[in-house]
Amino acid sequence: MIQLDRRQQLIVLLLVGVILFSGGYRLAQIKEKSSEKVKPALDSAEQNKDKEVTVHVFGAVAKPGVYKVSQGARVIDAINMAGPTGEADLDSIKLAAKVTDGQDISVPSKAGLDPAAVGVTPGTSTSTGTGRNVFTAPAGAKSGAAAANGLVNINTAGQSELDTLPGIGPALAQRIIQYREANGAFQSIEDLKNVSGIGDKNFENMKDKITVR
Repeated sequence: MIQLDRRQQLIVLLLVGVILFSGGYRLAQIKEKSSEKVKPALDSAEQNKDKEVTVHVFGAVAKPGVYKVSQGARVIDAINMAGPTGEADLDSIKLAAKVTDGQDISVPSKAGLDPAAVGVTPGTSTSTGTGRNVFTAPAGAKSGAAAANGLVNINTAGQSELDTLPGIGPALAQRIIQYREANGAFQSIEDLKNVSGIGDKNFENMKDKITVR
């Protein structure tokens, strides 16, 4: 058996301590790297959850309501969740646009009655057999809320009359009425764009069919 003097024993103990310290330090590094690999995965899952946005889909859909979609989803994704009806005029919407949190997505319905279906040409008058001529307004205008020229008066029209306008469904018609009740009569037809859900595209489609007189 090798006999070591005190100095040699101290050297051996020092070497053993260095080896143990190095091993422990290396083990700590391995554990730290493993935790770093797990953390990004957890953070990524949490971030994906936070990246959901909330949108309101209404109009010509089977299930209007509030939906959660992933951030970066397109308008068509939200509309498909609500189920577009056969009357939905999807061509008038920017389906490829990205949704934003809190966005209102109004799905317009297709234009009103086809004049050919009732056998009357819009803007003509027909005899009633009583000596009076009755003016037949173009599709999209109704009596009572319509002016003499067949335009829908957005200051007096009810939901059913507003619903006949291109791009306006029952939900959006109700919004127009609610806005009118809260803010008073529209001063110009352009004020209609102040109603949530009515953009420039919708307004262009109906501006020739409405009045505030």
